[in-house]
Amino acid sequence: MKVRFRLMCCAVIAVLISNCTTSRTTMGEASLGDEAPNILVIVADDLGYSDVAPYGGEIRTPNLEWLAGDGVRLTHFHSAPSCSPTRAMLLSGTDNHIAGLGAMAEHIPAHYQGREGFEGVLSTRVASLAERLSEAGYRTSMSGKWHLGMEDGQRPAQRGFQTSFALLQGASNHFGDGGFGTHDDGLGGATYVENDQSYEPQAGFYSSDVFTEKMIEQVESGDQAKPFFAYLSYSAPHSPLQAPEENIETYKTTYEGGWAKLAQDRLVGMREADVLPGKVPETTAGFGPPQESWDALSEDEKVRAARQMAVYAAMVERMDANIGRVLDKLKQSGQYENTIILFMSDNGPAGEDPRPYSIMPGFLERYTNADQSLEAMGSSDSFLLQDPRWASAIAAPSRLFKGFVTEGGTLVPMIIKAPGVKGGGTNAVIGDMQDITPTLLALAGVPQEETVNGMKVARIEGQNLMPWLSSGNDDRPIEHVAFGFNGQASVRAGPWKALRILPPMGDGGWHLYNTFDDPAETRDLKEEKPDLFADMMESWQAYVVRHNLDEEADLLPMSLPHAGH
Repeated sequence: MKVRFRLMCCAVIAVLISNCTTSRTTMGEASLGDEAPNILVIVADDLGYSDVAPYGGEIRTPNLEWLAGDGVRLTHFHSAPSCSPTRAMLLSGTDNHIAGLGAMAEHIPAHYQGREGFEGVLSTRVASLAERLSEAGYRTSMSGKWHLGMEDGQRPAQRGFQTSFALLQGASNHFGDGGFGTHDDGLGGATYVENDQSYEPQAGFYSSDVFTEKMIEQVESGDQAKPFFAYLSYSAPHSPLQAPEENIETYKTTYEGGWAKLAQDRLVGMREADVLPGKVPETTAGFGPPQESWDALSEDEKVRAARQMAVYAAMVERMDANIGRVLDKLKQSGQYENTIILFMSDNGPAGEDPRPYSIMPGFLERYTNADQSLEAMGSSDSFLLQDPRWASAIAAPSRLFKGFVTEGGTLVPMIIKAPGVKGGGTNAVIGDMQDITPTLLALAGVPQEETVNGMKVARIEGQNLMPWLSSGNDDRPIEHVAFGFNGQASVRAGPWKALRILPPMGDGGWHLYNTFDDPAETRDLKEEKPDLFADMMESWQAYVVRHNLDEEADLLPMSLPHAGH
């Protein structure tokens, strides 16, 4: 059995598609053929697997439905459990430690401070996808959330993006008021840069709207004779939950039935959309949070909770409308057909409040000046987090949510529109974020060079998924994919997954699950599959050695990762 150590993302190629590219044998602008494809990568922030309509959700997302009709929906694609490791893997095609994000920059454990692999920024050991494509002759642009470094040499303009508009931190007030809430949160507030120059949000700012406007401007500018690579990185629906009132109003009564009802409705929708991530009984009771926790709320609490989810849904709908603006522009310019488009989330849904479930300890206390009235919920003056019971419903039938290496934290929607992919269908190929860079390079006909811009860089570890996306069959040899994050750990081998979750959400021990048969990760099979489990533990120990992990310190009690990033 071949062993491959890759980030199973806090997760498309080795062959060329003949109708997408012409033959190219050298690097540089001269190597790009006349039919070199444009590339658009769209990332949502903290979006759940079943939130959008193509994945069975009730939130109005007609533009993603349109895209899914022209592309394929993956049902077993994985991210890291948190955003920065995911983005580092996506842009580098390597493990998160190699790319510098062994831990979130805001929460690097003391025993890893100053250690290689834990820089908290996109490492110069790797070349970004933008750097590779720029060197090959693409014009490269990004708009939206960056969260891969703020200092000189770390920002988008220095990592291969010729034009850029970026929020450098992990989150901010979506209406541009700075920080998470209505004042500086102690994490640096919100820093926006446009082409590496300071930018101050103006009146009328809303994150998804402005990120989209800037992306359209970038794609429409520059040398139109060159193909473009565009990275559109939304910060929605990341907290604070905020959206224009007209979008919130649409969902005013949608969630009055509570989180258990939402979970059951989503399971029905996923079954109808043919995207259930595994075998789920027709009787779906038991998936998601219990109804009793909703019934225990007072009527006022139910109204507030329903409003909370309505704001979240409004953020998703608004993002979809903006994606539609980009797709319309590509259609109008005649570029749509020759543009490869990927849409995904960076991790599972966030579950942040209330305690004892919270993975944002102490944060509410920082926002005593925020307006927490019912009428203000979702406005620029409010500070609103997502309840973990809504997050559990969104993630159902998978277990837990953002911050955890369970399926609920790492299984994400992925829509791919590319040559050779039959539109409208689904595909169960098992992939992760490292597979994006090698897939796109192959579709563009750009070699996976180990020297980029004169610098030797780490080799790409991801795998080209296009042969299996094109054929619809995942007949690859089983490979082991290991991942570690804040003492949590997983090793995946096809549908099999060995998993370790620390207390209080886990018992700190290793367990083995078949995620196709048991997407909720409830039936431990390590005693029934001792040889397989032993092989996976051997792979984990090799991963520990490779990345110089301190298992003893990792297993000590510590606060959970900060969900705000």
